[in-house]
Amino acid sequence: MTQRAFPILFITATRIGDAVLSSGLIKFLADQIPNARFTIVSGPLAAPLFAHVPGLDRVIVMEKGKGKGHWFKLWNQVRHRKWGLVVDLRGSGTAYFLRREKRAVWKRNTGEPIHKVVEAAKVLKLEGDPPAPHLYITPDVQALADQLLAPRPGEPAGPILAVGPASNWVGKIWPIERFAQTTQQLLGPGGALAGGRLLILGGPGDGRMVEELRMASARGRYVDLTGKVDLLTAYAALKRADLFIGNDSGLMHIAAAAGVPTIGLFGPSDERRYGPWGSLTKAVRGPRSFEQFLAVDPDLSQAIRHMSDLPVTTVVKAAKALLAEVKAKAVEEDAAEPTVEDAAVTPELQAVVQDAAPTEEAATPEDAIDADRT
Repeated sequence: MTQRAFPILFITATRIGDAVLSSGLIKFLADQIPNARFTIVSGPLAAPLFAHVPGLDRVIVMEKGKGKGHWFKLWNQVRHRKWGLVVDLRGSGTAYFLRREKRAVWKRNTGEPIHKVVEAAKVLKLEGDPPAPHLYITPDVQALADQLLAPRPGEPAGPILAVGPASNWVGKIWPIERFAQTTQQLLGPGGALAGGRLLILGGPGDGRMVEELRMASARGRYVDLTGKVDLLTAYAALKRADLFIGNDSGLMHIAAAAGVPTIGLFGPSDERRYGPWGSLTKAVRGPRSFEQFLAVDPDLSQAIRHMSDLPVTTVVKAAKALLAEVKAKAVEEDAAEPTVEDAAVTPELQAVVQDAAPTEEAATPEDAIDADRT
């Protein structure tokens, strides 16, 4: 007998990085509910990340309008269906005005800073290790990425160093000449990835800024996909990389989700909340703490190159240490004897998505919180 579909409305972030960090919840729900059907709501930049989610009915692209108009528009699009579960990572209150069996709504953390992956897991009341970010791709997407990375005829493949030198704000961008110096040290003779190739990634508007990186690449051994591929193809390409170095950005989170060892460069952003997620990742910063950057630029909005105090030597040292850690882990795994592990305890979905108490209902749609910063 065919199971009745379980419709899930999943409202995630506008920004690419936040959307990636919440993506593990989709995999968790897809794994736990075989008959799940997803309608995913996201901003225009992040929406393409969810094109290949299993059981996908629809991706709704929500663009911010005046006031709370975009939330009323969304409500109009989804109000005619009874939902099995509404997950609202924007804390908008939309779930309170829809027919649904269960809801899980984000609430602002007022305590010590916690990572966004942990924060997302708390929305579903998950205990233990939170679901790691996960993006779905098709074999065709991976095949295209592999084709783009194929070495030129007669050239050895070698390791791949991927870099993401751009970000959404000048204050978070490490100087491009330092990226060039770092890649030269790692890919050059005696480097940790000697003889390898450089993979350059970025958005459509980042082409000019990476020109210095292309020029610095030894004998043109680079693959420049800046502005040439979509997010999921970039993700597939990163799966083939040996190391990623990049500014705090959506691309950095995509790299970490792809499982590539990731070095995230931080300055005026908080790695406690936005550091790359995973066991083989490192957040690297210069001598100043996040709080010291706040003291200089309280709104984090000034056109200041805050990252200039992060030296090349610090990044290269961190990269070498991470690559050594990866190598050591691989050796340990090869030497380990097979063992029978206890079955993982999977949290019960019923406990995860219990409805909030009726007293938490918003009185009217106008009372819904518009969390447009995510």
